[in-house]
Amino acid sequence: MSGKRKHIIIILAIIAFACQQATAQLDAMFTHYSFNTIAVNPGYAGSRDALSFTALHRSQWVGFDGAPITQTFSAHSPIYTENMGVGLTVVNDIIGPINISSFYGDYAYKLKLSQTGKLALGLKAGFNVIQGNLSTLELDEGNDPSFQNNLKSDLLPNFGFGAYYYTPSWYVGVSAPKLIENDFKSNVGELSGKEQRHYFLIAGAAIKLGSSDGLILKPTTLLKVTEGAPIELDITALIIYNNQIEFGMMYRTQAATGVLVGYNFQKNLRIGYSFDWSFINRTVRDNHGTHEIMIRYDIVKKSQGQIISPRFF
Repeated sequence: MSGKRKHIIIILAIIAFACQQATAQLDAMFTHYSFNTIAVNPGYAGSRDALSFTALHRSQWVGFDGAPITQTFSAHSPIYTENMGVGLTVVNDIIGPINISSFYGDYAYKLKLSQTGKLALGLKAGFNVIQGNLSTLELDEGNDPSFQNNLKSDLLPNFGFGAYYYTPSWYVGVSAPKLIENDFKSNVGELSGKEQRHYFLIAGAAIKLGSSDGLILKPTTLLKVTEGAPIELDITALIIYNNQIEFGMMYRTQAATGVLVGYNFQKNLRIGYSFDWSFINRTVRDNHGTHEIMIRYDIVKKSQGQIISPRFF
């Protein structure tokens, strides 16, 4: 068996494992999860009180053939009144010859429960499209019929919900962004398995270190639960200096550890970078790590002027 054929088998095995066990790439993972909250919880829509844009690129297991690559773009804003928010999330997730594209809209309604605390109830609705670009693979036997035809699913509709409670100094949320478990076998043909329902718990805080606002500790966590797979927990701790420079560390159970750095420009623009190192098994340890770049930009209404108080979440 040639090296290329071995790589193809490895790729398809990863895909099959993801479809059946949902521990890999059906729901994309992010190290910058606390800056991309709307991807997992629609209740986040409009919570920054600005028209907020976020773009993210993730190259996972660099140097490993067929490794996942993910791009996301999201936009959300309050509408009409401060009690409602809407958003849009687009995700392009690639693993080997398989491409999963997702398009979702978000709606949130906010209830003021205290002087500083709001509870947002959100709905997420959209669809996924799965494509298998098998003809792009390099084969030893060019006429292998198993790889002649590309695969493409129908539009796979889905919807979910989320609840998000937040104050200026902390937040907590629960969500299930995709409730329908679409069957791949009937929609794609060659891929067996189905989508698995994921449940998320998110939480975070901004804690002042010392008497001034010059040093802030920002711990965050994301808990992911799905049937037939181990519970996955992300824990991140960021130090924010002078509301501009951010740096910290991340740990993902049974998967990876990493570092994050970021810089805030004039309170409206943030650029972040993270590097993860995987330790789950030898196959994916033989790579150059995972790199993630994130950009977020907020447009504030002229009547509001610049964002006066820092937005940590």
